[in-house]
Amino acid sequence: METNADAAQPPTLLQRVLIGRNPKRTLLRIVVLVVVSFVVFTYVLQPIRVEGGSMLPTYKDHGVNFVNRLAYLFHEPRRGDVVAIRLLAGEHVMYMKRIIGLPGETVTFHHGRAYINGSPLDEPYVKFRGDWEHEPEQVGPDEYYVVGDNRDMPWDDHYKGRSPRELIVGKILL
Repeated sequence: METNADAAQPPTLLQRVLIGRNPKRTLLRIVVLVVVSFVVFTYVLQPIRVEGGSMLPTYKDHGVNFVNRLAYLFHEPRRGDVVAIRLLAGEHVMYMKRIIGLPGETVTFHHGRAYINGSPLDEPYVKFRGDWEHEPEQVGPDEYYVVGDNRDMPWDDHYKGRSPRELIVGKILL
């Protein structure tokens, strides 16, 4: 007489590769993976697409990067950080810019170079330096001065300036 154990066929190699030896455990792993992925990509890492040439050559046009939304949980943004800045136009509309001025500092541009409190800023990431001229601008107590890396673009075509801290979403990872 044949028992249930004898009647059960051993899983094929394909079944073991796709499902594993224990289908319930595999299903649980898939559910956990989906939930963890949802949480990470919704609340921690947010994808951002680069559109335009203001961050050239550091970040290419149409490239995709990720914003670490937890980067400034324990410290404030720092000079040189590339950040995502939310626009008031919508939750998912953001600019990607580099922080060059910290709260309370004075930022100016002369012959395409950035000056912080009258001293030239060392910017090894700037490869295309234009001829920007701009009067000194005081950064507020809860603001950061942001600008793109491509300084060869005309001044008026470039989003730059003071950004309130609450609009900075996080730091760019890649």
